Amino acid sequence: MNFSDPHQWPKPPAAIPHDMLDLPPNGARITVAGLVLVRQRPGTANGVIFITLEDETTTCNVIVWRKLYETYRRAVISGRMLRITGHIQREGAVCHVIAEIIEDISYMLDELLQPEASRATEQP
Repeated sequence: MNFSDPHQWPKPPAAIPHDMLDLPPNGARITVAGLVLVRQRPGTANGVIFITLEDETTTCNVIVWRKLYETYRRAVISGRMLRITGHIQREGAVCHVIAEIIEDISYMLDELLQPEASRATEQP
């Protein structure tokens, strides 16, 4: 398998750790997940939203175009933890994920608050 070809890169739903975002080729479709640190919607950005996610390794920058925001508005506004599928875009040392699918996975954080004993009994 030729990983320098964006069409050969392993496909989502597996989320790639943020410290490995330098591995997929430019344009590869990937999935990232993490806690929402920052949401920015600058007045000069023509409706574009910038989200910074953090996982256990580092941070990741996500770009959400205005049209996509309309589709995933609730997740973008209220999600504490998101899983985002999109394409890698690199310019020099700067790397962004251009969002295509945005999922609110905040419920996973709530599951962490359950006592370990009750989590063990709920698992099959």
